[in-house]
Amino acid sequence: MIPGPWLLDPAVAHLNHGSFSAVPIPVLEAQDRWRRRWEADTTEFVLNCWEPALDQSRLALAEVVGSRPENLVFVANATAGVNIVVRSQEFARGDQILTTTHAYNACRNVLDHVAARSGAEVVVVAVPFPLSDASEVTESITAAATTRTRLALIDHITSATGLVLPIADIVTRLEAADIPVLVDGAHGPGMVPLGLEGLGASYYTGNNHKWLSAPKGSGFLWVRADRQEDLTPMTISHGHNDPRTDRPRLHLLFDYPGTVDVTAHLALPDAITFLSALHPEGLPGLMAANRDLALRERDRLLDLLGIEAPAPPEMIGALASVPLPPAAGESEHAMSELARKLRQEYLIQVPVFFWPTPPERLLRISAAPYNDEADYDRLLSALAIEL
Repeated sequence: MIPGPWLLDPAVAHLNHGSFSAVPIPVLEAQDRWRRRWEADTTEFVLNCWEPALDQSRLALAEVVGSRPENLVFVANATAGVNIVVRSQEFARGDQILTTTHAYNACRNVLDHVAARSGAEVVVVAVPFPLSDASEVTESITAAATTRTRLALIDHITSATGLVLPIADIVTRLEAADIPVLVDGAHGPGMVPLGLEGLGASYYTGNNHKWLSAPKGSGFLWVRADRQEDLTPMTISHGHNDPRTDRPRLHLLFDYPGTVDVTAHLALPDAITFLSALHPEGLPGLMAANRDLALRERDRLLDLLGIEAPAPPEMIGALASVPLPPAAGESEHAMSELARKLRQEYLIQVPVFFWPTPPERLLRISAAPYNDEADYDRLLSALAIEL
């Protein structure tokens, strides 16, 4: 089912909202209006409209993620946010950077790159999956921290395994040990309630283009006030020597990286308004409805496969992954044959990951506003034939 104005092909069961989302037509139209307004007088827009427009979007985002606006800046995506934070740090030989086996590949690459250049060590914590209790995650991570740990990169919601980690407990324990925590919250905004000012992390980066359905190219970086002074944007631009005091220094550094298309950020309030109107209880109600659908359909998959739940319900948001029987002979870097077959022969878009290594596999479902039980009926019928 595809209710409402989406451009999604109605012939396909789209069960992969978590990877790249889908932008509603009204939001695309809002972005186009911003582009037309910009092109009507480009100089006026950049000089006098750019900052106020970004500020309005920032206010809308701040309300959703529980932040003070002065601690928020827009970035292209969560991977960009991770790059900014990690590459702003100074590491030396012998320093340690902490992460887990569930880290997103692009972000893990950032750690490896910085460690290779500085002589630091990336310490990768083996977080179990399947697991029975969220405390297993907290204990595994905190036990790996040492006096040499200079930064921890921890997912809020993991990508392949679709787990909502106990991020508040992890942050509390690590920050109490004077270890700055960078939370990769790529899936956080729009999937789970957020209260960034109360979380206690040093940094939190998230995508607006995933569960908030903003246009591609909109993400954010939240920085705790005491961590802002030494942060350097990936693009050093005019704000670097801007003497103004009427705006937060963080905004001066990040808000104008040069002439880039900011309309994805400017259409964010329209995306929030659109999603909020889909449920009588607004965005919180929609998030809860998505989670309920993911849990129900995960249960049906588990029944089909005849296996126990790989994680407790409290660790599930709008994503859920289930282990599949191993597939021998497939390369880690090849597209899963099952995923290819489901898309081409059954018109079902759903990811199958090799995790933790081939031939072990995970199938991950997403529950989005345009999904209903009929989409999963198709998936279950196909799996009954192919597995």
